[in-house]
Amino acid sequence: MKKILMTLVAVLATVSMNAQWYVGGSVAFNAESTQKNAGDRSETTFKILPEIGYQLNDEWAVGAVIGYQSNKFAGITSTIDGFGNNVAESAFTFNPYARYTFLNAGKVNLFVDGGVEFTTFSKQDCTALGVGFKPGLSVSLTDNLSFVSHVGFIGWKTVNPDGDDNNYNNFGLDLSGANLTFGLYYNF
Repeated sequence: MKKILMTLVAVLATVSMNAQWYVGGSVAFNAESTQKNAGDRSETTFKILPEIGYQLNDEWAVGAVIGYQSNKFAGITSTIDGFGNNVAESAFTFNPYARYTFLNAGKVNLFVDGGVEFTTFSKQDCTALGVGFKPGLSVSLTDNLSFVSHVGFIGWKTVNPDGDDNNYNNFGLDLSGANLTFGLYYNF
């Protein structure tokens, strides 16, 4: 039993010496609109996504994003007001992930985050769930500061609004502006 305990302590000490915490976050902005003959609608989304993570080694990290988003709709008939009036909606997002860095070229790293995204909306009885991958780029500006960007989403998403037979499912690659984020990380 002592040998097992000592081995676990040695492994944890080795992992801790090579590990590094990071904190930071990203922001995202997306605006969409259509003209009168296409529905005369608009949607504006703003996201603020604080993040904390733990760098296990040069290739692997684990972390979580806990964020807030604000959506503003115009001309969309919704379950919030039942009419095409201007509507505001906010949402809370939780996204745990594992990050794999597949290219380390000095100060530039290319990585992919694999994880689960859970979002719940404030005014509507609506939840969204996604499972997939987000490719990204990290550039070390200094020893402790990095610029990070995520571009796109590859995977499955479902939105479950209140009511029967109105779920929305999507599987595939999404390179829209809704999946583009920019941020800064501070590495301890």
